[in-house]
Amino acid sequence: MKKLVLRLLSAALVTAGAPGAHAQKAPTKTKPAAKPATRAAGVAKAVAAQAPATPKQAPPEGSKPRDFALPAKEDFTLDNGLKARLVPFGQVPKVSMLVAIQAGNVHEAANEESVADLLGKLMQEGTASMTATQLAERVARMGGSLYISVGLDQTVLWASCLSEYAPELATLMADVVQHPALPASELPRLKSDLKRQMALSRAQPGTQARMKFSHAIYGDHPYGRDLPTDAQIDALTLEQVQNFYKNQFGAQRTSVYVAGKFDAPALRQAITTAWAGFPQGPAPKIDIAKPLTKGDLLTQDRPGAPQSTIVVGLPVVDPSNPDYIRLRVMNSLLGGSFGSRITRNIREDKGYTYSPYSSIGTHYRTATWTETADVTTGDTGNSLREIMNEVERLQKDAPSADELRGIQNYESGMFVLRNSTPDGIIGQLNTLDLHGLPESFLTEQVKNINAVTPQQVSQAARKYIRPEAMTIVVVGDKKVVDPQLKKFQAERKKPL
Repeated sequence: MKKLVLRLLSAALVTAGAPGAHAQKAPTKTKPAAKPATRAAGVAKAVAAQAPATPKQAPPEGSKPRDFALPAKEDFTLDNGLKARLVPFGQVPKVSMLVAIQAGNVHEAANEESVADLLGKLMQEGTASMTATQLAERVARMGGSLYISVGLDQTVLWASCLSEYAPELATLMADVVQHPALPASELPRLKSDLKRQMALSRAQPGTQARMKFSHAIYGDHPYGRDLPTDAQIDALTLEQVQNFYKNQFGAQRTSVYVAGKFDAPALRQAITTAWAGFPQGPAPKIDIAKPLTKGDLLTQDRPGAPQSTIVVGLPVVDPSNPDYIRLRVMNSLLGGSFGSRITRNIREDKGYTYSPYSSIGTHYRTATWTETADVTTGDTGNSLREIMNEVERLQKDAPSADELRGIQNYESGMFVLRNSTPDGIIGQLNTLDLHGLPESFLTEQVKNINAVTPQQVSQAARKYIRPEAMTIVVVGDKKVVDPQLKKFQAERKKPL
């Protein structure tokens, strides 16, 4: 080891005396000798610095994006209006199932916020013929799982099992939806759970910013409501839960999706038999929101916070609009992918934040574009300025063909990847049905993504992502943030 160090040292000294080497003043005092390990590392570094740099290899050229082919499927509708879609897919002996009921928070009255969430929790407590424990044990014996989630527009049951149990699982899911026990004895415990969840969510700056933004955009529409308070949850009664089920659930609002490897005739018969007695219930209906465009700047104080949470955005078009795919490609290039412009700017170049992202949040016939970031408190104003700069730069100048091609390859690949599993397929089919979209929205999506031109990306930014119309929410330390925001506001164009 000592011989190696001496050889490296000799090489470094020779190099230092070569023409072009940086001259250094001789030290006036003798410095203590460095430790051998430190000296070796330093010499090695000096030698490495003189070595010719290895040229970067260009990544291999990607293959042509493949179109998404929707597998052959069987659709049928029962007399009561329930729709079912069966998609044979793959060779793995498993099945994924989804039951989507168009009954969510959007259907709640003003005095019963989160009654849909409470109903979803109670539905997991068993049926008229099974306790919660027995239900869980039955699903486990099928080698599967079952869970219920409540969203703004839908209540959804996701389940999976081994292929041989597919008819049994389909029957079981029908029982959970049609004959929920809704036990009064579990109501206090489930209310406590719900209050705890809401309290945890309310404490998160991201949730605070998102709620403030949603209320600014959607106002008193259910999409704009804040999280329920403890008092509102305590006020909910079992009778309200039962009435919500009675008034909002029914066959006309229910769709059953199955994908995987299964015996189609047996599964079709099981679904038909299990759901035939489900009452029709109400017709599908979602009150379409009328989003507001104000250009407001809203803040919420978090004293001493080392970061500010920023949400910047405005209403845009939903998936039923012909411009939606162009908007999606534009979003991916601007802020919606790891290699996007805003991410490179405020994460890679400036170091203001770790994980900024933009996204398009869709509901029935409405959507919003938002850029979200947790930024260093002292760089709040700078972050907003750079976000707006990137938007305006894209509005003025179309991206290069190479930059756009990279984004298109990413979007195409992610789309196909997301739909390469049974869960992905039935999730996409549910999205089509919820938004009333044709199947060509899926089958032609890769083609449509790659048909977007650089000029259309720039046009989409000009048409939809208008800085002067954006609602800006900042949750952070006001004493540090306010002076930055005043300066930023002074530089902004006059709001609409």
